[in-house]
Amino acid sequence: MESAAAPSPSPRIRSLSKKKSKSSASFRLRCPSLNSLRLRRVFDLFDKNGDGEISVQELSQALDLLGLEADLADVKSTVESFIRPGNLGLRFEDFVSLHQSLNDTYFGDLEEPATAAEQEKLSQEEADLSEAFKVFDEDGDGYISAKELQVVLGKLGLAEGNEIGRVEKMITSVDRNHDGRVDFFEFKDMMRSVVVHSA
Repeated sequence: MESAAAPSPSPRIRSLSKKKSKSSASFRLRCPSLNSLRLRRVFDLFDKNGDGEISVQELSQALDLLGLEADLADVKSTVESFIRPGNLGLRFEDFVSLHQSLNDTYFGDLEEPATAAEQEKLSQEEADLSEAFKVFDEDGDGYISAKELQVVLGKLGLAEGNEIGRVEKMITSVDRNHDGRVDFFEFKDMMRSVVVHSA
């Protein structure tokens, strides 16, 4: 499988990120598998018609919805080199290549490499959070539903396990995208905020 060349983004696309800032580095996740999962979700959101490809038009509309109004011609010129011959839009692999190119262009030199000890600590923290998440995600679909949380709380003998209304409020309090369930990212944020508040 040929990988797409990484062309320079068009001037209009480059202008969307006028300067590099330290806060932008947080967009990039240190764990490649989580970054891939997040990119997959973004890809699926942008692929409005669900055909497995993001057209230039779909990408332009998504950018507009995000408040990043880019000229359609600029989006097209940036994206076309990532679309493989015979395809009408970006397949997921092409989208990953485009993301990597933009990431390298805008955020490539923002972070100093983590030391081996920092990487090990992050890896262990990620593994611990993943294991904790799996306890609650009983059906393994990548989400914690109110029913799953209720079952686990019941197994732990907690009173909340008997009251679905309270469990739903618990879910709502951390459910940032309002889909009625908690994904791994929301779970991590919740767990980190609990640790910060209790420290």
